[in-house]
Amino acid sequence: MPVQKSHYEASLAEYSNHQAAIALLKQYRPYLEMIPSLRRPDESMITIPLPVVRIRKTATTELQAISLCCDVAILMCDPEWKIKTGVEILVFIHRPHEDFSDLLGRWRQTQVWLDKDYEWLMPPRYNHILNEGANTIYPLFVVFAETSERIQRGLIGAELPFIMETTQLVLEEVGRGEEGLAPSP
Repeated sequence: MPVQKSHYEASLAEYSNHQAAIALLKQYRPYLEMIPSLRRPDESMITIPLPVVRIRKTATTELQAISLCCDVAILMCDPEWKIKTGVEILVFIHRPHEDFSDLLGRWRQTQVWLDKDYEWLMPPRYNHILNEGANTIYPLFVVFAETSERIQRGLIGAELPFIMETTQLVLEEVGRGEEGLAPSP
């Protein structure tokens, strides 16, 4: 059975929340350790679903906003100084009908865009945070039990980190329906 749109949409909605993003990073410990303060996670990281960056003007190009090919950007922030640190984790969720070359191509296209001088278009709550480009960009891929073995082998071969999303999260999200609008305890 291929990946369903509901799997993708439920994961995208879930990881848009910083608490769920922390739960995601707990599944890949090297990235969890990049969070400046787990005691103050709401001040230590910003999650941006379907992120947009502004590419700065150069001698040959105009200022332009670009929608990145990743699904969620997780930006680390210093909770004391209220500035973005040099760490950015970009989450790529396996989309329905997406094969390995498509998934890998999204990461490669994002690398190309972020190789320029850029700044993030921040959610209104975080507009005050200085958000220049990163020192290092880290990818994290989310695949499902229904994701083909070929994609998992490709990610292993490309030495790209991925986690297997449990269908439990998806089933809970689909089961909540409209009542899922309120945070669960």
